[in-house]
Amino acid sequence: MKKTKINKALAFAWIVAISATSIGSTFAATQIGTGSVTGTGAFDAAIMWNDTYTAAAASGSVSNIKVLARVAPALSMEISTGTIDLGNLIANTASTGSLFIEVGTNAKSGLSITARSGSGWLTKTDDNSVQINNLTTDGVAESYTYTSTPNATDDSSSPTFTASWMLSTEVNSNLTENTIYTTNKPEATNLVNDIEFVVGATTTDETPAGNYEDTITFTVTGNF
Repeated sequence: MKKTKINKALAFAWIVAISATSIGSTFAATQIGTGSVTGTGAFDAAIMWNDTYTAAAASGSVSNIKVLARVAPALSMEISTGTIDLGNLIANTASTGSLFIEVGTNAKSGLSITARSGSGWLTKTDDNSVQINNLTTDGVAESYTYTSTPNATDDSSSPTFTASWMLSTEVNSNLTENTIYTTNKPEATNLVNDIEFVVGATTTDETPAGNYEDTITFTVTGNF
């Protein structure tokens, strides 16, 4: 009986010793400072000391400090000339002229270019009731077309870069935005002519003599 009591006493003493050790290791730390961000308490964190004078005895962390940056949008378009001269039109023979367009953008989803006719056709300069187009409003049907062709080499570093363009299209409206070039990725401006824009006209034996003119508006749009 006496031996049992002694064993119980020793076991109790051992439990007390372990508890004291655990308590000491859990709470043997002191806050000696605060990690913070000027002007706000949202980042405050305790800097704790383990109550020992050893290397790395105190530490604390301030988390979620943001790093911000911005890349400004870039979009450019350069057209090689201000005039497309088809010269003297020969009846029943297609005459063409062209210009080149260089574009560049950092738009994530590429860009598009449209061409819109100012009058909707070639218009006789001294009589706007006379037009060169495929309509018979003035009594004669001819042809006035826009076509585009991309350069075989593109300016994009993306392996998935693609471009689309416009096949020969009859122009007979000044409201239609004819899409002549569309891409899916950013591309640099590398002095490469990205697209050739071609204007074509075909007259008939009955097309009135005179000077004809149209103006074209090119619009580039980045898909940011």
